Amino acid sequence: MVQIYGRASGINVMKVMWMAAELDLDFEHVEVGGLFGGTKTPEYLALNPTGTVPTIVDGEHAQWESNSCVRYLAEREGPTPWYPEDLHARGRANTWMDWAASSLHPQIFILFWQLIRTPEEDRDHEVMEAARQKLCGLWGILETQLAKHKYVAGDEITIGDIPAAVQAYRWHALDIERPEMPVFDAWYKRITERLAFQENVMLPLVYIGP
Repeated sequence: MVQIYGRASGINVMKVMWMAAELDLDFEHVEVGGLFGGTKTPEYLALNPTGTVPTIVDGEHAQWESNSCVRYLAEREGPTPWYPEDLHARGRANTWMDWAASSLHPQIFILFWQLIRTPEEDRDHEVMEAARQKLCGLWGILETQLAKHKYVAGDEITIGDIPAAVQAYRWHALDIERPEMPVFDAWYKRITERLAFQENVMLPLVYIGP
């Protein structure tokens, strides 16, 4: 049985839990990280030398880095729409996964840290507004892409949608001003109708440790 290590509230863990649920994978979830601790033990570091979450253990194989974990699970289960057989569609999916990690995540992290982890009197509103404005531009890029297809890589949902959709949940759940983006909003609504997304991503935004 596959084991998924990481606290359920962690945004990177959510990606992997969501993927596992969509694939109807039989897995064991092991809570580590944050207040649960356990990521700096010799045993855990032998699995993941970075001491971060998530980590997947599949028999004797350990996989870490959240996007790599999502890809691993999708490939492990064989041909499915989640990991397109078509090279170009797969390339688009991989590109948007990496774009979400390198572009969206740093800005969402700023807003989450300021609004959820920082007392109101200590918040840096200039930093928050700069991140919000950057995200408006970034979501505009995705809006343009989604005008071509229902999902980021084509007309079927793929691994490419997972990182952006997890970030989009926080974007919608945080108390911030958001511009109207009808194509992006329609895509996000389709995502939120998926039970696996509801159960593994749409969790309360609370701070339970780093």
